[in-house]
Amino acid sequence: MEYIQAPATSSQGNILCCTCGVPIPPNPANMCVACLRTQVDISEGIPKQVTAHFCKQCERYLQPPATWVQCALESRELLALCLKKIKSSMTKVRLIDAGFLWTEPHSKRIKLKVTIQKEVMNGAILQQVFVVEFVIQYQMCDDCHRVEAKDFWKAVVQVRQKTAHKKTFYYLEQLILKHKLHQNSLNIKEIHDGIDFYYGSKQHAQKMVDFLQCTVPCRSKTSQRLISHDIHSNTFNYKSTYSMEIVPVCKDNVVCLPPRLAQSLGNMGQVCVCVRVTSTIHLIDPNTLQIAEVDGNTYWRNPFSSLCNPRQLEEFIVMDIDTIRDQKLGAGAGMRSNKHTLAEVWVQKTSEMDTSQQYHCRTFLGHLLNIGDLVMGFDFANSNVNDEYLNKMNPHHVPDVVLIKKSYDRTRRVKRRNWKLQEMPRDREGMDTDDERQYQDFLEDLEEDEALRKNVNIYRDASKIPVESDTDDDGAPRISLMEMLEELSLSDATGGDGADMMTD
Repeated sequence: MEYIQAPATSSQGNILCCTCGVPIPPNPANMCVACLRTQVDISEGIPKQVTAHFCKQCERYLQPPATWVQCALESRELLALCLKKIKSSMTKVRLIDAGFLWTEPHSKRIKLKVTIQKEVMNGAILQQVFVVEFVIQYQMCDDCHRVEAKDFWKAVVQVRQKTAHKKTFYYLEQLILKHKLHQNSLNIKEIHDGIDFYYGSKQHAQKMVDFLQCTVPCRSKTSQRLISHDIHSNTFNYKSTYSMEIVPVCKDNVVCLPPRLAQSLGNMGQVCVCVRVTSTIHLIDPNTLQIAEVDGNTYWRNPFSSLCNPRQLEEFIVMDIDTIRDQKLGAGAGMRSNKHTLAEVWVQKTSEMDTSQQYHCRTFLGHLLNIGDLVMGFDFANSNVNDEYLNKMNPHHVPDVVLIKKSYDRTRRVKRRNWKLQEMPRDREGMDTDDERQYQDFLEDLEEDEALRKNVNIYRDASKIPVESDTDDDGAPRISLMEMLEELSLSDATGGDGADMMTD
C-alpha cells in the first residue's frame, strides 16, 4: 500500500497595521478598521441635523420646493421624504440601509439610522453607520392659510332659486351634508335668495357644480376674472364664478304647463301639482292622477312658473267625499300614480263656516281624506292669477279649488318629534321671520314623504322625550326609530364633557 500525502492547504497570512501594529488580514490600505476610521470620515459633508416643516392644521410635511404630502410616522413615504432632504450631500457615497429610530411622538424629533459605503485609500471600501436627526418645525401650508383667511378664494359657486320659500335649499343642504361636500369650502354665506360656496381651488368648485347638476334641476353659467399675470412664466391667476340657477318650482306648488309640454307628457292637464323635487320635477294631475317627470333641460326649453306660494294656501274642511274608481283615460295618456286615490270632494273654507258657500273639485288625496278633515288648498275661484298659459285656458277646465295636502295640528307634531337634522355652518346676512315656519314645513314633508327622506340623514334627538297619549293620535305620519341614526358626540367617547382619555 502506497501512502499518498494530502495536498497542503494554503492559509492567508496576516500583516501588521502600519499605524497601531495590530495583526490584520491584508487590505489595500494596510490599516485596521479603527485606524482607517480615524484617518477618513466618509460621512463628512452629510448634515447630522436637518429641519423638516410640518403643518399642524392638515398634518402634512413640506416636500421642497412647494409640495405638501401626507405621511404617517415611520412610514415609507416619510422615509423617502427624509432621504430626499439629504440626497444632495450623498452623491459621493453609496446608501446601503436606512431606518427609523424610536423617539417620543411629542418630541418633534425624527431620527434616521443611515448606513453608507465609500471607497477610500487604494480601493479599500469602508462602511459607516450614523444617525441623522430631523427637527420638526411648524409652518402653515398655503391651503390652510387660505382657509384661515376666510376671504381668500379662487372660485365661488352661487346657487340661486327665484322663489319665496326655501324648501329646495333645505333639501339640498341635507344632501351636501350627507356627501360631505361642504368640507372643502373656505366659507359658506347665505343670502336672501340663495347661498354662496367659496373654494380655494377651481377643482373643488367644479365638483360642487357637478353634484348640483346631478341632484337638482338647474342650469349653470361660468365666468372668470383675471387677477394677475406673470409675463415671464406666462402664468395667469383667475377668480372663477359658477352661477347655478335652480328651477323656480318647489314641492306643493301649483303650476300651469305650456300646452305643448302637457301634450308631450301624455296629454295630461295643464294645471298640475308638484309633489316632489329631486333631480327632476315630479308632477301629478289632480283630475286624472297622471304623473310625469320634467328634467332641467326640458324645463328651460318650456319654462313655467308657480301659480301660488305657501302663504296663499287656505284651509278647507271636507264636507263630503266620493272615491272615483275605474276611470278610463284617453288615447296617448301617460302613467297613473298607484300611491294616490282619485276622489271628488265638497269642501268649505274654515274662514267661511258661517256661510253656505262650498266648492267642488277633484283631488289626488282620496286615500288620506275623510269627512271632517282639514286640508290645505289653493282657491282659484277667488284669486287673481296672472299667468300666460292659465289666461289662455278654457275657464271650464280651470278647477275652483286645487287641494295640496292634508293639514295636521302642528303643535302636536312638534311635541311628538324626537329627531333632528344637522345644519351646515354658514354666515347668515339676514334672517327672515318666516324661515322657521318654512323649516317646519320641510320637516313635515320629510315625515310625509318616505322617498324624500331616503336621501337625508335623520338623527335621534336624545334631548327630546316624546309624550304619548291616546288623544295625540291624529293620524299624522311619523318617522320610525329604524330610520334614525345615532349622533356621535365627543362626550360619548371620552366621558364627561369631552374629558381627556389619558391618565397619569
